[in-house]
Amino acid sequence: MGTELLAPLDLAFWHLESDAHPMHLGALAVFAPPPGSGAAPDHVLELLGTRAAAIPRLRMCVRDVLLPVGGAAWTVDKDFDVHRHVRRVAVADGDFMAGATRLAGELMEQPLERGLPPWQLYLIGGADGGPFAVLVKLHHALADGMRAVAIGAGIFDEIAAATRPAPRGRPAVPPRSWLPDPREMAGMALGRIGEVGRALGVGASVVRAGRLDLRSTALTAPSSGTRRLATADLDATALQRIRRAEGGTANDILLAVVAGALRRWLAGRGEALPGTGPRALVPVSRRRPGGAITGNRLSAYLLDLPVGAADPRERLRAVRAAMDRNKAAGPLKGAGAVAVLADQLHPLAHRFGAPLAANAARMLFDLLVTSVPLPRSALSLGGCPLSALYPMAPLARGQSLAVALSTYGGRVHVGLVADGKALPDLDRLAGAVGEEFAELEASVAGGLRSGARAPEPVT
Repeated sequence: MGTELLAPLDLAFWHLESDAHPMHLGALAVFAPPPGSGAAPDHVLELLGTRAAAIPRLRMCVRDVLLPVGGAAWTVDKDFDVHRHVRRVAVADGDFMAGATRLAGELMEQPLERGLPPWQLYLIGGADGGPFAVLVKLHHALADGMRAVAIGAGIFDEIAAATRPAPRGRPAVPPRSWLPDPREMAGMALGRIGEVGRALGVGASVVRAGRLDLRSTALTAPSSGTRRLATADLDATALQRIRRAEGGTANDILLAVVAGALRRWLAGRGEALPGTGPRALVPVSRRRPGGAITGNRLSAYLLDLPVGAADPRERLRAVRAAMDRNKAAGPLKGAGAVAVLADQLHPLAHRFGAPLAANAARMLFDLLVTSVPLPRSALSLGGCPLSALYPMAPLARGQSLAVALSTYGGRVHVGLVADGKALPDLDRLAGAVGEEFAELEASVAGGLRSGARAPEPVT
């Protein structure tokens, strides 16, 4: 692979990072041992190293460049050693999942080492012959959620077997020149004018949506640099039943479940429910079908989670209505599209303005809620079937909670990442996710038994 400039949003993520605010995505993949035999940890560790080393993108590291001033580029790490990136750690005897999630939270605290390709794999093992997990850490500059899935999928048996090595003497991925073809200049100039106009509109929306009342809450406490991880599992079949009865999208339902879980959790803490919000940032992919998948291509919607509504179906209706309004406006309008502003900034602005931008996140949103798509086919590693995959999102500066969801194997797997000191009771919030989902399912089923029609979304 050749040298490739970091896209503006990638560069922004690279400079947003600090020791207390690592900017890596994560996933905790849990595997069951193959039937009739236990998994050999050494064999699994070797597989991870071999397959990760065969993914060209994972051999790339970030280097500063002379031009453009303040810019950086992806370059091949000439001293690449996969053993620096793939490690084995053990869980103490006891409940494997509890130990694995605790350990994963501690590992997620640690920033990735600069100067090396920005990723890490940990093989988390329990008792011999029992389940094991793989913790994946990828810097957000390297990948957004969809790109992370595309990169990480290379470790699975099914993907690795289908991947053919590039012919000898040819690069695995053609280098992308960062100098435009002269024939493309006119079209680029016209596109640039449109992008600048759109960015001005987004900037005005950001100013209007910014909140001056920044009182500290559990969700917006000062960052401690610590991390806790908790997980929840929901029935994907029940999710589809709710969707058929109530309409909307699966994502609408999951956002409503998060709102209900926050309501339960706040009540359990004895805290007053807010009049509005908390406000969630809901990322949206800007990738086009069949287009290039390098770099981050993100926008987002802002959503005030209706925690004040007592009825779960009412919360779902409120979420549906708000998300319908967001979708009608499109992912390139409104304050949630703040990520598109990064494309209009000079690299020096990212280098020196990152701390200011990081601190401004609190003015727009309180937590992140994102859905990560996964392959629908069954996956395995060394013959060990994947039983669950919990995605993990990074925390913005001054924010204490990020919720990520993925669907696999008939289950919705929820990964909650929190500041360890601000949310020491994260397990209670994870439990509230399951309780709220069960209540919503029961409420919808009760409405169907009574013959009541699903209410139309509020406007």
